[in-house]
Amino acid sequence: MYSHGSESLIKQAREIQEPELQKFYCRLYKLLQVKELSHEAVDSLGRLHLILAANKYTRMLPSELQQRLVSLLSSPAEQLQVLSSAVLRETVPLSGQELNYSPENVGLLNSHSVALLLSQAGTSADLSSLCAQLVRSLESRPCEGLTHTLPVLNTILTHCPACLTEDHVSLLSKKLVDWLRYASIIQGGAASSGGFFTGSRSRQPAPIAELDGMVSGDFFTVLCVGQGFTEDQWMNVYSFSMLRHWLLTYHSVSSGNATMDTANRLQLSLSLSHSFSNDDRSEVDGSVVSIVSATSSSSRLLPPKERLREKSFQYCQRLIEQCDRKAHKKTDTELQRACLVEAVCILDCVCVEDPSLVYRAFPCIKALFGRLNSELTFARVLLPIAQFYLNHGELAAVDCDSVWKLVFGRFPAELFNDPFLAHELLRFLRLNLESVQLRAPQYIRFFPNLLKFLAWDSPAVVDDFVDLLPSLVTAGTAVELLHTLLDLPCLSATLVLQLRSTCFPISETNGRGLLSLDAFRNPSYRGLFLFLLRPEAGSGDTIERLGRLHELLAEAADWPRAVRCAQTVPVLLHIYFNSVVTVADEKLLAHLLLVMLERSSLLLNIPTYSKEIHRVFSCHLLRLCKLQPSLVVDQSHELLEFAGTTSNVYSKEEIYTHVVWVLGEYLSVSSDSRCSVRLITSCFEALEAVLFEITSSAPPPGAVCPAPKVITSLMSALAKLASRSHDLIPRVSLFLSKLRTVTRGGSVAWCSDEEDLAAIVTRGEELWSLLKAPGVAQSVLTPPPHVTTPRWHRDTNVAMPLQLRLLTSLTHSR
Repeated sequence: MYSHGSESLIKQAREIQEPELQKFYCRLYKLLQVKELSHEAVDSLGRLHLILAANKYTRMLPSELQQRLVSLLSSPAEQLQVLSSAVLRETVPLSGQELNYSPENVGLLNSHSVALLLSQAGTSADLSSLCAQLVRSLESRPCEGLTHTLPVLNTILTHCPACLTEDHVSLLSKKLVDWLRYASIIQGGAASSGGFFTGSRSRQPAPIAELDGMVSGDFFTVLCVGQGFTEDQWMNVYSFSMLRHWLLTYHSVSSGNATMDTANRLQLSLSLSHSFSNDDRSEVDGSVVSIVSATSSSSRLLPPKERLREKSFQYCQRLIEQCDRKAHKKTDTELQRACLVEAVCILDCVCVEDPSLVYRAFPCIKALFGRLNSELTFARVLLPIAQFYLNHGELAAVDCDSVWKLVFGRFPAELFNDPFLAHELLRFLRLNLESVQLRAPQYIRFFPNLLKFLAWDSPAVVDDFVDLLPSLVTAGTAVELLHTLLDLPCLSATLVLQLRSTCFPISETNGRGLLSLDAFRNPSYRGLFLFLLRPEAGSGDTIERLGRLHELLAEAADWPRAVRCAQTVPVLLHIYFNSVVTVADEKLLAHLLLVMLERSSLLLNIPTYSKEIHRVFSCHLLRLCKLQPSLVVDQSHELLEFAGTTSNVYSKEEIYTHVVWVLGEYLSVSSDSRCSVRLITSCFEALEAVLFEITSSAPPPGAVCPAPKVITSLMSALAKLASRSHDLIPRVSLFLSKLRTVTRGGSVAWCSDEEDLAAIVTRGEELWSLLKAPGVAQSVLTPPPHVTTPRWHRDTNVAMPLQLRLLTSLTHSR
């Protein structure tokens, strides 16, 4: 929502009357007539934009004001270009003549003028026409005055790749080859050779230099520096910036390849801009000849696309060689890293297009990985290298284990708090999930490591794990993964402690988190925390000491990071259970059932966290038992132990209710032939004891009265069990009659709400009435499968399908 001040301005803009608006037009036109525009003129342009944008109807400006705004598009002040372009976009679309462009000068329009043209293009044909004129301007003109053309063309291609014909693609591919490979190697600015009195001497152009100050002995790239740069050198920079987008768009590259994200592109653009604006006057004292400078003359005979691919390959290898040089400035070092990312990604693209290049590229990529893999500062460079190994490692028959141990092992363990790396690594997994599962299946083993990203910054990466979590669920990881998900808040707190332990001195007193910090540093508890921080699955179990761990981390219950992490766990648990039923056998499902019962009381004490987890457990407990009803008989001992514990009624209401329902529903011969009368009787006695205890005394101190659904579930379960073993019916009937007698006296200690008490009594009377007729009770409380899952609409032996078809035809006839 807008603030009050913003809403007031928008309201004024919408309610302005036509006479007042015409006066404003005249005043603004007068303000724009002067050569040097004042602040009032700039503010008035902003107000005009607000007036036009706030109105749902498109307005037409006076012709003289419109022409003045068009002239501002070519103003040297970019602020005026932006404002005039924004205003004109809100008006009736201009024709090419009003915007003062023609096929002859389209290449000279700046980016804001072309942005206006793009916004007012009515059809894709308009875009195609503009695109064709831009391409022709590149063909017919030298580089001078065309520095805006490639960025604009790249923008158009992003929105409408189909606007270029095959001839245009070939032409632009040729131009890209020329700009990338054959840009001038002489600085654009002249280097002075003497002092004031040497003006008669001609200034000799200086060669471009490398980032380490050496004279460049090879072709120009974005990593070359100088005092100034020629137009073709700037076109080299723009060509490299759009090269990968061009290859991906027009060279039939699979869309499954991971591409550099927006943050990398922004970093590259900023670094390039800074590098080319600096003034590097260091002495040049040598030259380096790149191994890629010797190119075969046969490459000139290749078709345009293949030739561009070859030159792109050479350009990227030259960039990688240049990144070996030690830059003099920190910003240049950052530029080298950004260029490394882009260069490796482009090499990956061209190798996907032409697999024969893999054998030429892999020695360079392998050497680069060997040089960088020990430095975590190059983590964002190593991810594109991992992409290259993933796509081409099998073809090159190289061992990729060291790559995956670094990417899935060391990166999350040591850089879990790097948001950019977290985004890029998880994005790498999402975009390449099928390939990773096929060629690097060991990544599943590193799920404790990957979950550190989630534990550290849950809101930022939860969407990634919604997609990735099903791939981590296997028969071998299911149990440990469930424990890990439940312990995510503990992992979040432990990661905080790990960072704090390196920042805060041991002798600090009265500091927040000091008790947990002491525990983290205590060798006695080190094993607990190391288990949470384990990099791989299958490294032991802490279930026996979880209670102690939760005590040590009790003060983390209100840490924002742990609380946010706890909020994401229920969502992930739903995804987990939806996935595990597709891979689990009956034995694994039984194990998961026991884990749910066990962990329902072993959770970090974060407000509402236990309740949310119990709700998820309840939902999927029913699903598991419905999928495999035999689980109830197999795990009857554990289920009865849980249901027979009265304290669970007050502390685990949600899951307790569902356990009772499951026992009453599936302890029957119709669900499992192994179900005996003895088992039904033992279950009946356990539930009867709990129901009698909670309805004969007040809740324990600090607890609230049991929910009505718990009591009615217990009564219904007893009635169901009694209907299957008629010897138990008198015991149920006696309890139900006593319940009605007790409640006649008014309020009771175990139910504080009269309406709830009335609902409980009503339910008891219904069950009592049913049990008076045991045969009817069994049919109602334990209906046969053909009643619970009818197929009348599918069974051709009954009249229902005919009736449905008749009703359908009658409905359609009307």
